[in-house]
Amino acid sequence: MSESDPAAPADTGYDEWADSLAEGGYFIECANGHGSLPPRRVCPECGSTDLAEEALPETGEVETFSEIHVAPSGFGEDPPYVTAVVNFGTVRVTGIVRGLSADEVAIGTAVRPDVERNDATGNRLVVFRSA
Repeated sequence: MSESDPAAPADTGYDEWADSLAEGGYFIECANGHGSLPPRRVCPECGSTDLAEEALPETGEVETFSEIHVAPSGFGEDPPYVTAVVNFGTVRVTGIVRGLSADEVAIGTAVRPDVERNDATGNRLVVFRSA
């Protein structure tokens, strides 16, 4: 697909958001206090178009996690590794836990967000490190 092709996927803004994680990150919040991850033009919860970028809290808490023993093809991770959903207040972020084994991760573990490059694909990955 070419850049002029209307069926080509639009730039999602993910790269900008992932880059921001190195400086603390941000999320989108509507005037009603609903949080979501960018990119957004409309609040997915209430439909508000009055959106603002807010600083992502420095740390969040693991809400759930899973130890992966069989990695998806082309993902580039050597299993086992841990993925987690982390609660940052009004938003939740999914990523890979670094520096902690599955035995060291628990519901409520405090972590901080970061970003890395996937060696296999070159894409950015959201990662969490112990806070």
